[in-house]
Amino acid sequence: MFQAPQSLRRRFELAHTELYVGHRRFDLLRPRSIDELISEEDFEIDERLPYWADCWPSSRVLAEHIATLPGPGRHLLELGCGIGLVSVAAAAGGFNVLATDYHAEALEFTAANAARYALANVDTRLVDWRKLPDDLGTFDVVVASDVLYERPQAALVASALGRTIAAGGVGLVSDPGRRTAEGFHEECAKQRLSARCILRLPTTDAGTQLTVSIHEIRRTPLDS
Repeated sequence: MFQAPQSLRRRFELAHTELYVGHRRFDLLRPRSIDELISEEDFEIDERLPYWADCWPSSRVLAEHIATLPGPGRHLLELGCGIGLVSVAAAAGGFNVLATDYHAEALEFTAANAARYALANVDTRLVDWRKLPDDLGTFDVVVASDVLYERPQAALVASALGRTIAAGGVGLVSDPGRRTAEGFHEECAKQRLSARCILRLPTTDAGTQLTVSIHEIRRTPLDS
């Protein structure tokens, strides 16, 4: 029987989110309450909020899409992995995964959730999109879910995609219809990337109706 790491049990009040991705059932460890994680000090420094600590509709839709893709022999990077749903689903499908986040705690939960399913093909790394590491490398698939929640994020995510999508690779970004995402395709074009919406899926979150879109990003022919 899986037991949460002592380091997490000592510092967090824990809960679980149970869901299916394709035919696979996942029971993911997470903090019980986002509100309890809010730090006024962190917010004053860079308006940091613990969005990582829940399993949002955009990550569920993206995980479902990733589950339809061939994984074995391919490398996948997740930008903003949160508690690790998309990374865990990708690893279960055979991808070699590098899960990254701005919050060290998110990486701990992702690693714990990968260990729960004995997924040795998930690595984690602390990454700030504003200072993207030069040695991060490129990947066959680069994914992100609900990362366009503030206007500056569109340019940051587009830049990160431009640096990490391999030649012939693809980026996949899911978004629940935030107005701040409206300039994302234009920001991708500045990075010599082509972006298009490939899926719109109506869903609900806590009784609220919303539509999650998945945007596909590829290098333009000039960069291929």
